[in-house]
Amino acid sequence: MNIDACFLLGYIVKTHGVKGQVVAFFDVDYPEDYEDLESVFLEQQGRLVPFFIESMEPQQKGRFIIRFEDIKTIEQAEKLRNTSLYLPLNELPELEEDQFYFHEVIGYQVVDENHGKLGLVREFYDLPQQQLMAMDYQGQEMLIPVMDEILLRADHDAKVLHVRLPEGLLEVYTEPARPDEADDMDDEQEEEKA
Repeated sequence: MNIDACFLLGYIVKTHGVKGQVVAFFDVDYPEDYEDLESVFLEQQGRLVPFFIESMEPQQKGRFIIRFEDIKTIEQAEKLRNTSLYLPLNELPELEEDQFYFHEVIGYQVVDENHGKLGLVREFYDLPQQQLMAMDYQGQEMLIPVMDEILLRADHDAKVLHVRLPEGLLEVYTEPARPDEADDMDDEQEEEKA
């Protein structure tokens, strides 16, 4: 299985008990959609290797205790710690018509309803406080909050992501710093050195 044909489901956090079980965290919006998995792909030395699931017990907040068929000891399970879990893209749940998965819009042209064409979607960052979309804009990276009122819809036929940028966000990336701001920063740096 090729990693480009898969999506990242989550990762193995730690071992559980002494009989080869592991605790896995499913880093998805609806972990309960994956409670009946029969197998997953684990990334090992740059390759995806299928692992068959003998049992899986849901815990809290996207965590599962998993027993794989061929993993019987804590030593075998320990080797799987921090390993990424993948599933084929065709196992993603169907979305509503106006929804999209992040991986689907990488490389799409971003078009704002007021400013027109802006740049191309490069990647998404999943930060603790918020998810951000990174876009190439005028030779630099521009970060856009991932919110329904900002990322409006994806046109998959045209490979376009329609957005409504918050007022002032574009100016943050286009207006040079005012000279007095730069002077203030220089003064602060001088004071820190003193």
